[in-house]
Amino acid sequence: MDWGSPEVVIAIIAISTGGWIINNWIRAKHGYELENEWGGTTPKNSPDEQRKIELLSNENEELVGKIDRLQERLQVLERIATDPAKRTADEIEALREKN
Repeated sequence: MDWGSPEVVIAIIAISTGGWIINNWIRAKHGYELENEWGGTTPKNSPDEQRKIELLSNENEELVGKIDRLQERLQVLERIATDPAKRTADEIEALREKN
């Protein structure tokens, strides 16, 4: 085996890159700072950024709820628009008779 062959150099590069990827995956999984290509680290989220993420998540939940309610209302309007007029009139009259 010739240690100066291109295959050995490519194998060393592949092993190094694979190790770097696995290292960063493990660090990300456990919440540590990640290394970039130049050996530096990417900063973790500051408390202000965490607060922004929390606020955006809450706003997202509110908007999803509004969308769900609008979809329900749209379904009712579609049902009213597509139902025969006689049936809608009968339902209105039934409601008037209850009062």
